[in-house]
Amino acid sequence: MSIEVKNVFKYYGEQAALNDVSFKVNSGEIIGFLGPNGAGKSTMMKIITCFIPKSAGTVKVCGLDVEEHSIEVRKKVGYLPEHNPLYLDMYVKEYLSFVAGIYKIPNRKERVQEMIKKVGLEKEQNKKIGALSKGYRQRVGLAQAIIHDPEVLILDEPTSGLDPNQLVDIRKLIIEIGKTKTVMLSTHIMQEVEAICDRVIIIKEGTIVADNSAKEIQQKDVEKQTILVEFDKNCSRNQLRQIPGVKSVKQVDDNKWVFLGAGDVRPEIAKFAQRESLLILAMSIEEKSMEEVFKELTQN
Repeated sequence: MSIEVKNVFKYYGEQAALNDVSFKVNSGEIIGFLGPNGAGKSTMMKIITCFIPKSAGTVKVCGLDVEEHSIEVRKKVGYLPEHNPLYLDMYVKEYLSFVAGIYKIPNRKERVQEMIKKVGLEKEQNKKIGALSKGYRQRVGLAQAIIHDPEVLILDEPTSGLDPNQLVDIRKLIIEIGKTKTVMLSTHIMQEVEAICDRVIIIKEGTIVADNSAKEIQQKDVEKQTILVEFDKNCSRNQLRQIPGVKSVKQVDDNKWVFLGAGDVRPEIAKFAQRESLLILAMSIEEKSMEEVFKELTQN
């Protein structure tokens, strides 16, 4: 188990930023940690990385308590904060060498060159960080986060403010890193979650409201499912309304209908079609997008 969070609370004065939060992250997983602004994402990440203390509960990284074994935990964790804190007057190679020195990495020069190649900074390695674009600064931030070969990587909004080309490059890099490390990342880009993450944790007002794969979360609302059906000929709306489990029916074309069902009513629609000698030409469930699900779970 790479990360284990159990009954964690964090208070700022009387305000609870985290309220009884519990979850586990297995080795080798890429976890999307989602929530609206102020939900507690960054607070949780800062606790895991030993930046701030929790008010109550237990947090372990690679089996080590973050308070009892803070130094050991920091050696095992790589962290890219939301606001990438870089020394803008330092050159890329100089900065990465400085970070490698803090971690007392042997063969420092070789390791720096390895990181520069891994994150695609070869053409920028002799520039000052302050002269780099936002995308390349993020690459420098990723390089410093993984230069000591951590077991766990925590990324807070790693693709914020990047252009589409930079987004693709950073996503590929995160997926590549995730093959050998546990990655926990926060983001507001739902397509990113579906493209990268094995599992999604959604937090609202300091409380977890969902924890599953993106696919499972999208399909979780079984009480209401929208089903699109095309028959070979027209039929009566009144007849379709009588199908068990169907809440409403809307005609969208001559022989095409949209059903809102209480759960999955496809078997009942199939029975109806057979009974009425109708041929079903197409039938599919219209899944909610990750963005729609996120809004439903996090908006009041």
